[in-house]
Amino acid sequence: MEGYLGIDIGSVSTNFAILDKECNILDTLYLRTKGNPTQVVKKGFSILKTRLKSDCRIKGAGTTGSARRLIGKLVGADLIKNEITSHAVAALHFYPDTCTVLEIGGQDSKLIIIRDGIVVDFAMNTVCAAGTGSFLDHQAERLSIPIEKFGELALGAKSKVNIASKCTVFAESDMIHKAQLGVPTENIIRGLCEGIVRNYLNNLSRGKRIQPRIVFQGGVAYNVGVKAAFEEVLDSEVTVPGHAGIMGAIGVSLLIKDLVENKGKGKKGGFIGMEIQEMEFETKVFECKGCPNICEIVQIERDGKLIDRYGYRCDRWELLKTKDKFNKGHD
Repeated sequence: MEGYLGIDIGSVSTNFAILDKECNILDTLYLRTKGNPTQVVKKGFSILKTRLKSDCRIKGAGTTGSARRLIGKLVGADLIKNEITSHAVAALHFYPDTCTVLEIGGQDSKLIIIRDGIVVDFAMNTVCAAGTGSFLDHQAERLSIPIEKFGELALGAKSKVNIASKCTVFAESDMIHKAQLGVPTENIIRGLCEGIVRNYLNNLSRGKRIQPRIVFQGGVAYNVGVKAAFEEVLDSEVTVPGHAGIMGAIGVSLLIKDLVENKGKGKKGGFIGMEIQEMEFETKVFECKGCPNICEIVQIERDGKLIDRYGYRCDRWELLKTKDKFNKGHD
């Protein structure tokens, strides 16, 4: 059996998806990144190895997400792809008539506009975490309510209440103020869900036509309160895929499958395999003082061997990438 591995490494979670040659999902895995993408990928590989059938052979691997280059180089990924393309490919795979993708992850959010199966526009919000998964997790913890019940409580609200949503600090202060006024918790949660949608659309949809089919992806898509708020504001049905939280990983799995099957025939892939638990990885960061740019150079080593270096704005470090003297000093 052949498998194709996709890894989506985000700031909050790291997701894995393995597809077979018929694009059936063989296995998925969701883990918290906890600020250490290297260790979480090692842990993910260890878990997946125990769950995969002995006759399953990974033919190729791809990475996406905020740490896609780092992890891609460490595991020898055959493809390193941006989140916009990965999410769009996944949405179109399950729903070929997709015109709009709403994606809200742990720390950022995305709006992808698709026409006739092609991404024609997109927007990303990476400045503030207001309305993202981490913000919702924090509010759920503060209210001592499981995040899984947030959506149900929002749907049970009997009236609306406005919650300031442009900033995490303002939103939390407003929620506390409303609670002190005696506003029921479910009404506050509904106001929060509506505020998230309002903030998302105000920041990302400027000048963009949101047309059905609308597909809602990312971990926040499981919150039925946010989904209902989107449907009310957009006056349209919003589709939430069964694997909404790992669509980025599925998308890059589909891309790597296409690459290996149609463009990589007869070529040996770069993926080093699932046996990375015993390997030592190290990332070094230093300033290049060779010119006034003072570039911050990132150097990645695997078992003491240089495998990647980036961050420079000229070809100085590219030309000298393999020379040992630049592992000894960075002047």
